[in-house]
Amino acid sequence: MKTSLQDQTSHQPIAKGPKRRRSIKPPLLLLESFLVLIFIGTCLLKLPFATVTPVTWMEAAFTATSAMTVTGLVVVDTGSQYTVFGQLVILCLIQLGGLGLMTFAVLTALALGFKLRLKQQLVAQEAFNEVSLQTARKAGSSIALFALVSEAIGFIILSYFFIPELGWDEGLYNALFYTISAFNNAGFALSSNSLSDYVSHPGITLSVTGLFITGGLGYIVIMEVLEKRSWSKLSVYVKIILSTTLFLNLFATAAILFLEFSNPSTLGTLEGFWNKLLAAWFQGVTPRTAGFNTLDIGALTAASSVLLLLLMFIGGAPNSTASGIKISTFFILITATKSFLQGNLNVNFFGRSLSRETLLKALATTTIGMITIFLAIFMLTTLVKDDFLDIAFEAVSAFGTVGLSRGTTSELGTAGQLIIMAVMLIGRLGPLTLGYTLTIRHKAHVKYATTEFPVG
Repeated sequence: MKTSLQDQTSHQPIAKGPKRRRSIKPPLLLLESFLVLIFIGTCLLKLPFATVTPVTWMEAAFTATSAMTVTGLVVVDTGSQYTVFGQLVILCLIQLGGLGLMTFAVLTALALGFKLRLKQQLVAQEAFNEVSLQTARKAGSSIALFALVSEAIGFIILSYFFIPELGWDEGLYNALFYTISAFNNAGFALSSNSLSDYVSHPGITLSVTGLFITGGLGYIVIMEVLEKRSWSKLSVYVKIILSTTLFLNLFATAAILFLEFSNPSTLGTLEGFWNKLLAAWFQGVTPRTAGFNTLDIGALTAASSVLLLLLMFIGGAPNSTASGIKISTFFILITATKSFLQGNLNVNFFGRSLSRETLLKALATTTIGMITIFLAIFMLTTLVKDDFLDIAFEAVSAFGTVGLSRGTTSELGTAGQLIIMAVMLIGRLGPLTLGYTLTIRHKAHVKYATTEFPVG
């Protein structure tokens, strides 16, 4: 069998020049980094001055994992159980988890051929070939700047509302904590009832939703919108993300308003239509991985809870601080189904036709998500004696790294919490790992005869 000169020379030892760096696959490097930071965070949270009363290793590990994966599920109350030092450790893990994942996601998108600037594409290719921290840092610097600017704006706005109520020290600290938690879609709160005390406060609720929607849209979408400033000039990808996000937010708000309007434990406790609308807006947009709540999640009707399951499974935009199967995947599945039912084998939208490869990616991502959730629910139901809806809600929330809970988290036991920790990691890293795997495609050179058989 003949080989090309390039193939022959690629296996020859290099006699001179600098020593080559050890090649590490980016997904493995990402997983190792997460596990190391989770371990460090766990140890820091176990320090005597990190907590008001001692926590177990399991409680510290669960909190560190939840923070690093920007989920927000907790087994002990963040505001009352952890000291300022412990809360700052959690904030650092949230920031590292959010920025680290967003940087890796953007590099993956660029390596997959997503068109941005040529310089950034070259940086992405080099980073994935060598896993060079120096080159990855070049691409990550602009993403970090985007995050810090967004958080600075959010911090100033939230300070304006928190300081008059809480004073300078506590007001600034609350503004900082909620800004970082919201932008990174983490859902950690300083109060055991999250943001329920501000259910009728338009300034705080709209600022927080603005932060986690911005983080959930991601660097690529926001930068293109700021650069193009015209709907007609936007890429098909950005148009899909913006239009689907708007539709889901409006639909969820209207549905929550309708389903909970007369519920005496949720919207029924609020006076005035606008207060109800504000609360419905917040609770409608937060399930797509933000994890905050201004209404009692356990008191929602069954119909609203099922709706939240769908929203948590969908998640936010790719290359962002959000998780889930992603908005683009949801859009592709709906559009492909519509095209098939109409007898059209081509999936068309915004004057473009979807490639077969992209459709298969969407199917693979959704399948992985469904299998992960099914296995988690199956294992949890064998370990935990609780309402099925509560268990399913917990599993989907963990996969979507949302952080909303119907009060089951602390009742799961050690085995159940380990399962949720694993699901949080899979939900946060799994789709990105799949995306990277698809950057190295080995196309088969042999084609087989096609076959058809009944489905459905």
